[in-house]
Amino acid sequence: MATILVLNGPNLNLLGTREPGVYGAATLADVEALCQATAKAHGHTATCLQSNHEGALIDALHEAGRAHRAGELIGVVFNAGGYTHTSVALHDAIKGIGAPVIEVHISNVHAREPFRNHSFLSPAAAGIVVGFGADGYRLAIEGLVERTRVQ
Repeated sequence: MATILVLNGPNLNLLGTREPGVYGAATLADVEALCQATAKAHGHTATCLQSNHEGALIDALHEAGRAHRAGELIGVVFNAGGYTHTSVALHDAIKGIGAPVIEVHISNVHAREPFRNHSFLSPAAAGIVVGFGADGYRLAIEGLVERTRVQ
């Protein structure tokens, strides 16, 4: 049994109340429960972390890289929120850790404001799940598990 890190960035603590027409009614606690249940169904555990601070997200990615090298972690499911469109530092952290990272977005960022159409993270990510609501986290975990199984 290995761990999957589910990492959420800024403002995702407001899920369920922030723009429910865009992000749905699921709360962050709902998303975390979904991730834990999905990981468990595949024989793994999910550790969930949310931060509004870029440095804390980078530190979590660095720790994920260490855990991956130690065989304790299969990868990361990461919704970086607004940092997706602004953070070269997160891009560099993803490239540097050696663990697969699946980028997740609840909404279809490509159908929204033009500034959301570019992701600094996508070129470094192992995969991307966009626009499936909170269920995108389940899809990302299943993809990560399958990716690990194939290797």
